[in-house]
Amino acid sequence: MAREIELCPGRRVGGEQPCFIIAEIGQNHQGDLDIAKRMIRMAKECGADCAKFQKSELEYKFNKKALERPYTSKHSWGKTYGEHKRHLEFSHDQYRELKKYAEEIGIFFTASGMDEMAVEFLHELDVPFFKVGSGDTNNFPYLEKTAKKGRPMVISSGMQSMNTMQQVYKIVKPINPNFCFLQCTSAYPLQPEDVNLRVISAYQSAFPDIPIGYSGHETGIAISVAAVAMGAKVVERHVTLDKTWKGSDHQASLEPNELVELVKAIRTVEKAMGSPIKQLLPCEMACNEKLGKSVVAKVAIPEGAILTLDMLTVKVGEPKGFPPESIFDLVGQKVKRNIEEDETITEQVVENHVKKVKC
Repeated sequence: MAREIELCPGRRVGGEQPCFIIAEIGQNHQGDLDIAKRMIRMAKECGADCAKFQKSELEYKFNKKALERPYTSKHSWGKTYGEHKRHLEFSHDQYRELKKYAEEIGIFFTASGMDEMAVEFLHELDVPFFKVGSGDTNNFPYLEKTAKKGRPMVISSGMQSMNTMQQVYKIVKPINPNFCFLQCTSAYPLQPEDVNLRVISAYQSAFPDIPIGYSGHETGIAISVAAVAMGAKVVERHVTLDKTWKGSDHQASLEPNELVELVKAIRTVEKAMGSPIKQLLPCEMACNEKLGKSVVAKVAIPEGAILTLDMLTVKVGEPKGFPPESIFDLVGQKVKRNIEEDETITEQVVENHVKKVKC
């Protein structure tokens, strides 16, 4: 069983702990602080554990030509990519206000630091953990500097190979053991055939000492619920107030009613995982009493007869007698009295019966 880590104060993930659910607001707030607050409250009311944003210091994330590139998409908030990103980027003071608001309503708050300077600010902001977006997972200098901050890390693996993730593990583990990997495919929206949930199992085998989770960009909730059934200990999904809003992430995001259903379904699956021990449960007793079968006499059996298999059959009997799995054990046993055809075979009619202990 993968070890547990304390991802947020008082909230552990991994092992038998409940799945940690991250509502990824990202930049679906449209650059509007009030919408951002509404989304934080929505995440809280829907049952998510954490509201997450994306923080960039644009001149450190992009070079000049990237910021000056014309951006003519229907999702654009400006003539250039830089203008577009500046519209969606909150200031440091706005981030402080959002974090304070999240604390007031009782939900954890963090952000993906999209460059090294953003990580410096988030560290100063005292977020409970750092989220490493897929675009920085193979940015090894960034990983080293982030790991050295000493905060827990959640590392997505979109666009990466297993070889890269093994390198990431070797870099981060000696510096900061409190981290987890998320299986992720960076496509928006993500098609089911590209999800590759089996990577969760591969990660569990390759990295048995860290929690493994899932970051999904698909539509609907079924795949994310399946990820939890496969052992995902963290689930991250983009959220929105309206999928028709301008922005490339909205289509791959969950609206409030879907987020509610996702949280409910995850908690139901966690209960259903239960115990690996297979046994007759108390809740099955009523059905067993009503429909559980017993060994009965297929023919009339005289006192002193030695039971053979052709004397016996299995039916729902009254009263209850030997269960069907005992039928072969009864062969060769001697009966103490006459048994009528169709009569239940009970312990009282078998001489010196000793139950065999199953190993």
